Amino acid sequence: MSSADLRERAAMIEMIILDVDGVMTDGRSYLNSDGVEAKGFDLRDGFGIVMAQRAGITIGIITGVKSSLIEIRAKQLGIEELHQGFTDKDIVYKEIIKRLGFNSNQVAYIGDDLYDIPVINLVGVSGTPRDAMPEVINAVDWVSTRNGGRGAVREFIEMIMKAKGIWKIEARKYTKEKD
Repeated sequence: MSSADLRERAAMIEMIILDVDGVMTDGRSYLNSDGVEAKGFDLRDGFGIVMAQRAGITIGIITGVKSSLIEIRAKQLGIEELHQGFTDKDIVYKEIIKRLGFNSNQVAYIGDDLYDIPVINLVGVSGTPRDAMPEVINAVDWVSTRNGGRGAVREFIEMIMKAKGIWKIEARKYTKEKD
């Protein structure tokens, strides 16, 4: 897809759906000797998510795992559309967009592994971190210059917000720069 076609499609996005492990995190899970799990989330990704929501873009999560850590992170970021423990992500995706009244051209998705491909094939704009599985890299519209859990989500959000013409407007709210 040409960069002009990508910009045109990205300008129509009203919702961004995220995978978690390998996208919002680096894909690793840490367990201590008591079985307590830890995951690392990129704070810049989180700020990008907050900026997108404040600009009116709906953010959702569909993940194949179920973890209280993901629930905590979603709550911190104000993400209400959280769906955990689903490997048939396309079924969940179709239910979400029907319930929220979006069509597929209005939705973007970023994932990194094989079970993300069914959703990637349905959305208006698809993306992946640069360290995703090769099959995913070959299936998506856009590949980040960053790895999962290392700013890929933020880069995806910025690309969409720039295509919509709202990035500079939203960024100025934080930088306090004048036009």
